[in-house]
Amino acid sequence: MPTNFTVVPVEDGSKSGDAAEGGKPISLGKIFAEEDDVGNSQEPLSGDDNQRESSPFIHSDSDREHYYEGKNMALFEEEMDSTPMVASLLNKLANYTNLTQGVREHEEAEDGVRRVAVMVPQMGTFIGVYLPCMQNILGVILFLRLTWIVGTAGILGSFAIVSMCCICTLLTAISMSAIATNGVVPAGGSYYMISRSLGPEFGGAVGLCFYLGTTFAGSLYILGTIEILLLYIVPTATVFKNNNAEAMLNNMRVYGTCCLLLMALVVFVGVKYVNKLALVFLSCVVLSIMATYAGVIKTLIEPPTFNVCLLGNRSLNNEHFEMCAKMEVVKNNTVTTELWSRFCDSEYPNATCDEYFTLNNLTEIQAIPGLLSGVIQDNLWGDYGPAGTVIEKKSQPSVPTQDPSKDRDENYVFNDITTYFTLLVGIYFPSVTGIMAGSNRSGDLRDAQRSIPIGTILAILTTSFIYISCVVLFGACIEGVVLRDKFGYSVKKSPVIGILAWPSPWVIVIGSFFSCCGAGLQSLTGAPRLLQAIARDGIVPFLQVFGHGKANGEPTWALLLTVGICEIGILIASLDDVAPILSMFFLMCYLFVNLACAVQTLLRTPNWRPRFKFYHWTLSFLGMSLCLSLMFISSWYYALVAMVIAGCLYKYIEYRGAVKEWGDGIRGLSLNAARYALIRLEEAPLHTKNWRPQLLVLCKLDSDLAVKYPHLLSFTTQLKAGKGLTIVCSVLEGTYMTRGNDAKTGEQNLKAAMAAERTKGFSHVVVSSNLRDGFSILIQSAGLGGMKHNAVLMAWPVGWKQAQDFSARRNFIETVRETTAAHQALLVAKNIDHFPGNQQRLKGTIDVWWIVHDGGLLMLLPFLLNQHKVWRKCKMRIFTVAQMDDNSIQMKKDLQMFLYHLRLDAVVEVVEMHDSDISAFTYEKTLVMEQRSQMLKQMQLSRTEREREIQSITDVSRGSIKRKKWSGVQAPPLNIQCIPEDEAQLIHDRNTASHSATNEKAAGAPPDRVHMTWTKDKLLNERNKHRETLGVKDMFNMRPEWENLNQSNVRRMHTAVKLNEVVVKKSHNSELVLLNMPGPPKNKKGDENYMEFLEVLMEGLDRVLLVRGGGSEVITIYS
Repeated sequence: MPTNFTVVPVEDGSKSGDAAEGGKPISLGKIFAEEDDVGNSQEPLSGDDNQRESSPFIHSDSDREHYYEGKNMALFEEEMDSTPMVASLLNKLANYTNLTQGVREHEEAEDGVRRVAVMVPQMGTFIGVYLPCMQNILGVILFLRLTWIVGTAGILGSFAIVSMCCICTLLTAISMSAIATNGVVPAGGSYYMISRSLGPEFGGAVGLCFYLGTTFAGSLYILGTIEILLLYIVPTATVFKNNNAEAMLNNMRVYGTCCLLLMALVVFVGVKYVNKLALVFLSCVVLSIMATYAGVIKTLIEPPTFNVCLLGNRSLNNEHFEMCAKMEVVKNNTVTTELWSRFCDSEYPNATCDEYFTLNNLTEIQAIPGLLSGVIQDNLWGDYGPAGTVIEKKSQPSVPTQDPSKDRDENYVFNDITTYFTLLVGIYFPSVTGIMAGSNRSGDLRDAQRSIPIGTILAILTTSFIYISCVVLFGACIEGVVLRDKFGYSVKKSPVIGILAWPSPWVIVIGSFFSCCGAGLQSLTGAPRLLQAIARDGIVPFLQVFGHGKANGEPTWALLLTVGICEIGILIASLDDVAPILSMFFLMCYLFVNLACAVQTLLRTPNWRPRFKFYHWTLSFLGMSLCLSLMFISSWYYALVAMVIAGCLYKYIEYRGAVKEWGDGIRGLSLNAARYALIRLEEAPLHTKNWRPQLLVLCKLDSDLAVKYPHLLSFTTQLKAGKGLTIVCSVLEGTYMTRGNDAKTGEQNLKAAMAAERTKGFSHVVVSSNLRDGFSILIQSAGLGGMKHNAVLMAWPVGWKQAQDFSARRNFIETVRETTAAHQALLVAKNIDHFPGNQQRLKGTIDVWWIVHDGGLLMLLPFLLNQHKVWRKCKMRIFTVAQMDDNSIQMKKDLQMFLYHLRLDAVVEVVEMHDSDISAFTYEKTLVMEQRSQMLKQMQLSRTEREREIQSITDVSRGSIKRKKWSGVQAPPLNIQCIPEDEAQLIHDRNTASHSATNEKAAGAPPDRVHMTWTKDKLLNERNKHRETLGVKDMFNMRPEWENLNQSNVRRMHTAVKLNEVVVKKSHNSELVLLNMPGPPKNKKGDENYMEFLEVLMEGLDRVLLVRGGGSEVITIYS
């Protein structure tokens, strides 16, 4: 790929030409500046990360050419604002370059920092990737612990440990190479790759785990530095002089804290000093490894003269004696040695000595027999043991003592910790970390997409060869008791790898010391920048403060937090205890790198086009499985703690973090899973047991495009115990070309209202030529595949009487008809503003009036409401209506048994509606209704004719009232309201129950009876019976103004009045009343009266939910 671009001045802008002629670095702001801003200073851009990352090139500004001079492309000139010419696009691409390392890709846009100059980076694969990876991988474990691991686990066990860890990092590097070559990876390295591949939740959680791993790595390197200093360089410089383990740990804490503060000061003063010393530190590592290989070769010629003293088969600590003998001859006299004094009471030959010292002889063997000695056979297998066990050479003869407790352990070399295979895995794994060093420097590479894969994989192969060869060579050259001597007490307190090195052990001591110092400084340099990148992304709210720093961008606050966390590792004071913690965080990071590559590969997203082709999803899954296995192999409790930390961070970011759209693979995975699930849902019809309310909420927006009834969304939330689909929709009247922006604004307001009411679902606003068509389209087409709504929730149209036209009434009735035709349930909430909010807690009853069977929805809805905390303390009551010839007691028992099988807890009551004639009040109510309908029809006439018609209707009504008074029948007074120009309305009195009772008393001869039935069949039979035999006496008792009334309307009004009387009597104190909603008349000529019937049915009730079933069973007694 091309690595250098030439900026060619173009004629259509003066800024770019002037900048090019000056020969100075051209700022990105000037390159992407608008043409009409020639005289203005460059301002920082504003915009969201999502817009930048979705653009075809990085850091593109939304520049617009307001005028296009050429005429060759006049056909496209109106689209130049949104679709620039290809030449303009290529010019921007040619002037692109990465930002320098440590600077976040979008920090100029968010923080207003002046743009950096375009400077072409010059680092290649060897300098930019290979050497940094080598320096980070090779370090403290190689020099301080690898010989001990080989001696404890044996050559075969160590080979297995090294192989597992190296294969894990190699597979991770392959996955990382695929991700790193799939586009530009700005500074941020692994955090950027994971977050942009798996989303902000995973990215933030794993990024923080990687940060913690890098921070604890600083603790590990500092502890290694102090261990080398106090054990091998200046062992007398201890603060605590006691020669025990606790004193040593305290010394590590004191010196470690001082070293940490010194390193933090160096990092704070300037990172440039750390970078200048990087080559020195790398040279120390290379020289130490070369000295080790030179020492191995020298053993073929002349093995080193280091010897080990054994008492029986036990290895002795020879720090305090020179001669490995009990007696020595001095001037022809036999005297005791220093070793004798350490095991006996006195220096005299007749002193009382340790029993084991008396029974066993002293033997001196070579510490490093050499490659040709055959010691490799003794070191093939491991030698694990508990803490405090003396290190022994198993092949050496030994006489055991009768009482081992009296042995003087301070003279022997023993295990300081209990050793087992999994522990060694956790301690060794940090030695193979550091493979991200190349990707972290991607901003400084000449060709990152080529250098990162090659340099990282070569570095892993090289270091893997070094580790495996060292395992074999250590086992083939060094005596087993020396290998198991962690601190070199048996070889004059020298590092074991040091006595193998040539020309001197000091090469290893000094080299490893500076290597650990350099690695610690790099950890303290990299960790704060990683935290700063996470904080500036804004996905973790409580980390916002750590995104700030000094004027030059140095992360001061992040450095302070890093030092604090690093101090925790220092206080642990044991390299062997810190290493497994470090392993957990790095393994989790590598696990998610593999997961990111596997997810992207399996999803086959169009944007997944890595230049690195040698990857496969099976390799990524193998690497992921290996990482997970190593986590639990190393330390299962540390693994659980690390996973809990990552899980908590994930959930925190999910609920409190900023919403980011980075085109991540988890979103793609969700889309694939959703598509698969939707296809599966359509393969078979839904079973009754799986039925749940999938709500289409018809929401109304006011003139400001705000939600008119927010409590409708609260009620939706309270109904969602079924966890079904929720689609909140609204309709705007007009055309999409003119009201497209209003639709988007309305949709945003819907989303905001849903968030405020905690309604989880989808929002949608459509624009239609009229509201009726819009709602019809939503009812027909909302949802997708098997995830379509099966119920419609809407508010009762409270202003339908006051409306000048019939649109509100017509829209409501047509919605009822369409939901019935579509076999969808309908829920209509009256007085929705009186419904409780999500913060209220109700105590009382939810009353269900089960008039006709609707599939069980009436009984399921109270159960769903009881699951929400608002309605949880409300009891459920079920009322049903029986006629006189029904056995009410048996009906109650049957209903109670039915509810028992349905597993519903409810109080059952059977209401008997007594026989009664059609009262005068009912006739008068019907008369007022029909008069109103006639009046509304006349409202379409001219103004003069309308006034005349209204006056005549009013006169008729007044005359009706007077005749009723003359007849001696007490009827409700009719309130007459002055009718303005724009609307006319006759308001009737609503004291239904009292007037109905009065009319019952005034009734004379028994009329034909109208009954309310419990079942649908009984109701139909009663209606047919009523049609066949019309009450003769009622006809004779009719008033003159009632003669022309529609008898069907009279019967319907009678039903509404009588049922309302019973419901108000029983349920006036209930928190919610659920009623069967009668359907609209099949003949549309009766539509004008349907709404009036429903109003009468609901009079006197505060919260009412009318329920109309969808025609299918939604509840079952079977499991």
